[in-house]
Amino acid sequence: MHEPADGGENRTLATDVEMAEGVLAKVRGLRFRRSLPDDYALVFPFGHAGRRDIDMLFVRTAIDVLWISDDRVQQVKTLRPWIGFGLARADCVIELPPGAADGVETGDRVVVESDET
Repeated sequence: MHEPADGGENRTLATDVEMAEGVLAKVRGLRFRRSLPDDYALVFPFGHAGRRDIDMLFVRTAIDVLWISDDRVQQVKTLRPWIGFGLARADCVIELPPGAADGVETGDRVVVESDET
């Protein structure tokens, strides 16, 4: 859920959310996938803030990336296929299809909601 810092309207960024929990899932990320569904997000929860880098080696499509710390957006970047790179401090990173993060800005609140309780 995206909650703009300027008080704008909240919106859902993705309904098909995959959690990259293990080391292998985090290393693989979106590598080797041919495309992404429009409503998809891959979430990398880390449990604590640290420098988190994302590279696009073997990623065939552009993606939007959000670096989140304490539910606040630290950086938003669109990365190009194969050669893109991004780095920021975060406790969670979210990868989305290109354009899905349009309107998301540094300081906005983004919360990953789970159906599992």
